[in-house]
Amino acid sequence: MNKARRSALRLALAATAMAAGIAPGTALAQASPWPNRPIRLLVPSAAGGAADFVARTFASFLQKRLPPNATVVVENRPGAGGIVGTEAAKNAPADGYTFLIASNSTHAANVSLYRRLPYDPVKDFAPVGMFGTFGTILIVPKNGPFMSVPELIRYAKAHPGKMTYGYYSSSSRVPPELLRVRAGLDYTGAPYRNITQIVTDMLGGQIQFAFLDSLSAAPALQNAQLAAIAVTSSQRMRQLAGVPTVAESMQGLEVQGWLGLAAPAGTPEDVVRRMSALVSEAIDDPNVRTALERQGMTPQAMTPAALRAHMVADRSRWAGWVKAAGIEAE
Repeated sequence: MNKARRSALRLALAATAMAAGIAPGTALAQASPWPNRPIRLLVPSAAGGAADFVARTFASFLQKRLPPNATVVVENRPGAGGIVGTEAAKNAPADGYTFLIASNSTHAANVSLYRRLPYDPVKDFAPVGMFGTFGTILIVPKNGPFMSVPELIRYAKAHPGKMTYGYYSSSSRVPPELLRVRAGLDYTGAPYRNITQIVTDMLGGQIQFAFLDSLSAAPALQNAQLAAIAVTSSQRMRQLAGVPTVAESMQGLEVQGWLGLAAPAGTPEDVVRRMSALVSEAIDDPNVRTALERQGMTPQAMTPAALRAHMVADRSRWAGWVKAAGIEAE
């Protein structure tokens, strides 16, 4: 197509856009249908965790609603508390073909946990939509020395410096540190890259307990040797009605996480809107909703604007929790 014909096409599209009340730039973007090639969902954590489960559930839903040439690829990029995968998403082309499974860790807690974060959660990303919220579950071996929060506190006080917990994210690190500070306990945390190794070491006696996000805890609790003894949500979970909240023993100790979808800043607005609508459709889909609820998640849809406001407010919440837990930024 020569220069004159391209100019004529642009003028025609602009005229059509003005007649329809649409911005010319939007009309031009619509001239190239989206999606027409593979879409990548970046998961900033290892396979088997909460973000991975949500990504694969959403990918399966998307695949049935997109053109055959628009396959959905889930790519796990774990490391440094979600920083590795999140930075990869930030640096990806803002062309509507890369999205990030964002969370309270990547877009809220990490601001307080790391001195030099290589991305800005607000400036470097375009919020797309929310999948839902979740609490964390305090997991212990069934043959261990404590089966409740009060028993854990008594045991820790009787054995100062002898206990270790495992963590892999802000959601799994902040609750035990809040408990340690609030109850005046002396124990340490050990960082892990994945849930599987935490479970293995807990059963082997290397660590005594862990707070796992509710989605990751579900498969772990299928092991008959492990038990859930408390949850960090404000109310008891429907799936674990017999398990008390931590707040029932330690008033005010409540921590809740979330998972959503974000895109690199600059991603076309029409693509963000369309993907946001697909996230909402997924949340309304009975199969997706049931799958999330079975894993301990409370599905909750949000518009891009509402998710941005939630992210900003959540930064303040996690900053308060991190400070109260006495965690120094790395």
